Amino acid sequence: MNDIQQTQSKPKYKSFHYSTNLRWVGDRAGMMNAEGKPEFRVASPPEFKGEEGVWTPEDLFVAAVETCTMTTFLAFAYRKKLPLKSYESKAEGKLEFVDGGYRFTRVILKPVIVVSSADAIDEAQKIIHTAHEKCLIANSIRAEVEIEPEILYDTFR
Repeated sequence: MNDIQQTQSKPKYKSFHYSTNLRWVGDRAGMMNAEGKPEFRVASPPEFKGEEGVWTPEDLFVAAVETCTMTTFLAFAYRKKLPLKSYESKAEGKLEFVDGGYRFTRVILKPVIVVSSADAIDEAQKIIHTAHEKCLIANSIRAEVEIEPEILYDTFR
């Protein structure tokens, strides 16, 4: 096969770009925004001499993994026509001092997924584990990401 044939047979994937803007407002805080999205305050966490009650990079890191897993799950669930009633989750990131600096070593996700049929429990279990494997944020970080799903069915339709 020549070079032209090899190039033509490879699938072409799009690249995507995401942009944010950050403006320092004093101390260890800033205002974060992205085009067409609301601005919000970010700061260092209190344990690093930051502010109470403000979104931190650490919060956003854990939230990114949690959100990506949910949206990936929802994409697969819609494709499989899963009779989904609700999805809620909790996430916890472990920040540790490793090799001379702090880094996240683990993120644990605990989704609670409710389906409207007992027959859908196994399918929901498969989908959440596939979503966990395919989550692009989780696949882009060094921290270990664990998932501990609870799948329930709602008998009250």
